[in-house]
Amino acid sequence: MELNVCWMYHDIMDLYGDKGNMMVLQKRCEERGISITIDTLSIGDQRDLRAYDLLFLGGGADKEQMMLIDDLLSRRENIREAMEQGTFVLLICGGYQLFGQYYISADNEKIEGLKFFDYYTTTGSNGTRCIGNIAIRCNLDGHEITAVGFENHGGQTCNVATPLGKVISGYGNSFDSGYEGFYNGSVLGTYMHGPLFPKNPEIVDFVIYKSLKKNHPDVQLEDLIQLDDTLEQKAKEAMLKRLQVQ
Repeated sequence: MELNVCWMYHDIMDLYGDKGNMMVLQKRCEERGISITIDTLSIGDQRDLRAYDLLFLGGGADKEQMMLIDDLLSRRENIREAMEQGTFVLLICGGYQLFGQYYISADNEKIEGLKFFDYYTTTGSNGTRCIGNIAIRCNLDGHEITAVGFENHGGQTCNVATPLGKVISGYGNSFDSGYEGFYNGSVLGTYMHGPLFPKNPEIVDFVIYKSLKKNHPDVQLEDLIQLDDTLEQKAKEAMLKRLQVQ
């Protein structure tokens, strides 16, 4: 099997070590004998995004989002076509925000999003931010998991119809939402940095499985070779213990 990945704006949207997600993705594919190619895309680069099984867009601050928004919006039709053809999409923080209707920056500037989904993002009052470790419970196509990460966002994302998970410790999409992220079957967006993948091997494998389905529609999550996740699970358990989560 082969997995073709496009890491979008790798040189701009890499807040809190989001490149670690790509490192873990590559390692877990290689350990299973899955051939993986990770291409990068920056402003002005020519890419047909329909050719990829997975698109990844990481996090960035307001300045970075403003730098790339014109280029990103110019690719809207190509991204839409890729998603319609079965490309899976992983979005972290700023990337998550930009797939919605709009984002209001800390300076009260409105950044138009790709408008693929109904959610929108305002900014916390008086510079308040959702900061700290976070734990959520997710249902990924029937697979119940607990995920952990780190959040640091002033953005308050509202009107999320299909959240990724229920918050059991931390904030999530906004101060009082009680839910974190977005997942609709083909797009997974989250505020969880840390980065996300190292302490959540179940999510990595789920993303691999969903991405492989573009060209291998019969593949099942259970078909992935089981790896030794002892260290990863210990890291997650340490965080859950710190958060006093059972």
